[in-house]
Amino acid sequence: MRHFDFAPLYRATVGFDQIADLMDRVLASDTSQPGYPPYNIEKTADDAYRISIAVAGFADEDLSVEVKEQALVVSARKADNDEGKSYLHRGIATRAFERRFHLADHVRVQGATHENGMLHIDLKREIPEALKPRRIAIARPDAQMVEKDVVDAEAVN
Repeated sequence: MRHFDFAPLYRATVGFDQIADLMDRVLASDTSQPGYPPYNIEKTADDAYRISIAVAGFADEDLSVEVKEQALVVSARKADNDEGKSYLHRGIATRAFERRFHLADHVRVQGATHENGMLHIDLKREIPEALKPRRIAIARPDAQMVEKDVVDAEAVN
């Protein structure tokens, strides 16, 4: 895998450091991000999303969902109570994990539900009114102004 140096980008631009950080994070996470637990990201509406994470074997109290520094951090830690159990095959992984999702600006976590071994986290993009596009009305000259100009033009002629 190639390593990209974004230092020249930092020197030559102002305000684009978030993009360089994001690219750095994505390139670094290709090799270091484990595949456990599996998850889906779906778009449920124009400005709504849902992250579904397979968390079979974990109870509600074993799971933690936090938002810190524009990142959604989902982690789980299960107490080891396998004393006295002897497994012939152990295919359900209940090992501890931490999964991070970087949130875009104005994306907020609406809530989380845990059902049937799936943790669902609902997100919504809430764009402030000041940043929403708005239509500017084009003013037309008053009818009186037009009539006055016509009268003035007739007086001159």
